[in-house]
Amino acid sequence: MSTSLRARALIASMWLTRRKQTFADIGKLYESIESRQRPENARPPATVRRHLSVECEEIHGRPVYTLRPRGRPSSRHVLYLHGGAYVHQIQRDHWSFLSRLVRATGCTATAPLYPLAPNHHYDDTIALVEAVYKEKLGGVAPQDQILMGDSAGGALSLVLARKLRDEGRPQPREIVMISPWLDVTLADPDQLDHDRHDPYLAIPGLREAGRLYAGSLDPDDPLVSPLHGDLRGLGALTVFVGTRDVLLSDARRLRAKAAAQGVPLEYHEYPGMFHAWVIAGIPEAKRAGSLIAEIVQRGAR
Repeated sequence: MSTSLRARALIASMWLTRRKQTFADIGKLYESIESRQRPENARPPATVRRHLSVECEEIHGRPVYTLRPRGRPSSRHVLYLHGGAYVHQIQRDHWSFLSRLVRATGCTATAPLYPLAPNHHYDDTIALVEAVYKEKLGGVAPQDQILMGDSAGGALSLVLARKLRDEGRPQPREIVMISPWLDVTLADPDQLDHDRHDPYLAIPGLREAGRLYAGSLDPDDPLVSPLHGDLRGLGALTVFVGTRDVLLSDARRLRAKAAAQGVPLEYHEYPGMFHAWVIAGIPEAKRAGSLIAEIVQRGAR
């Protein structure tokens, strides 16, 4: 399937505006952190509030937003963990994606504004995510629970599922990872080639963001690089990734690991698509979003 005109225009715009410099230049990464962590820039926009019921509460001192359809919601509840390399806050495209998902499926979606590096490390972030899960989804039947996230949030979804397994708790029905950042070391040699084709992410800034997030922890530890952990005993795993994403090779490594461990993994690789394209306003995102909506709804009573 050929890349749409809107997608090609968006990719060209990324190159022309040098979006990649935020991650290609470590100095620019640090410059971006202050503006991209302002809480006032992370609230759901008015367009979301016009269509959905939006509630905000604090859990462990952090804002946690829950979106519901204005009519009767379905029994499904999505815990959505946003991307941003653990240093950038949730952005408008995330809210638009969640709004579309809730309106298409009738599900409830909870999105925490979790602690970010460099002021916080993996332990603060995981503790908050686990607390939000217990508070917001703890009373939801496991077959109605969905963990979902993009980029860093995709990795966090996998980390949370493992923690639940290791605690002997029931698994969520689905674990959906969109362009997941599965290894903060970016040590796979294939990533050098993927970097050249990625219009948004770059290896130097990602490695630095991963270092900030890991703190004193070994960056190979599965708590920050979940590619290195065991996949057995988890809920249904699904991955969406594009071929213009520097993180492509790690998604492929996860697929290979799942096969080696005898773990089913639903894998969707989209030619020509960039990092986290699923939340963008392009036709390819609409098609992938429809498939994600089917995953959220499948097996519903």
